[in-house]
Amino acid sequence: MRGLPKNQISLKALTVWRLSAIISAVVCLLVVISVGVGAYFLELPYWITVIVAMIWLIYSLIAIFVVPKIRHRVWRYEVHEHEIDLQYGLFIIKRVLVPMVRVQHVDTHQGPLLRKYQLASIEISTAATKHEIPALDIKEADLLRDHISRLARVTDDDV
Repeated sequence: MRGLPKNQISLKALTVWRLSAIISAVVCLLVVISVGVGAYFLELPYWITVIVAMIWLIYSLIAIFVVPKIRHRVWRYEVHEHEIDLQYGLFIIKRVLVPMVRVQHVDTHQGPLLRKYQLASIEISTAATKHEIPALDIKEADLLRDHISRLARVTDDDV
């Protein structure tokens, strides 16, 4: 059996993923507050608000502290001459081999959080699917994008 891919994504990904989870938690908190206000005005039992708030709290804690650690520990990638080997997942770990002959183009992209932490994600497009390597240092992402592009072009010319 083939070994695990060697390369991991940046440690700064933990911070980005946590901040993203915090933003989502704040939005969900507004929903919880709305439920509480609605329950008050509709004279529903207060325990409905308490249950919704407890679900929000548990979900938020898991999304902020547990999920990013697991994602970072599992996320691995390696670029070989003829394929790109990806491993990712949370509870179900996926291994994907993307053949270089199928790669049509490679992009890098950044959102505001990635840009703030000098990170970028690489998107690898084939005819049928898109695969992403998230949260790499910008320089590493640019070099990897160019490397994959060269390998895909060489492989395509050989066919």
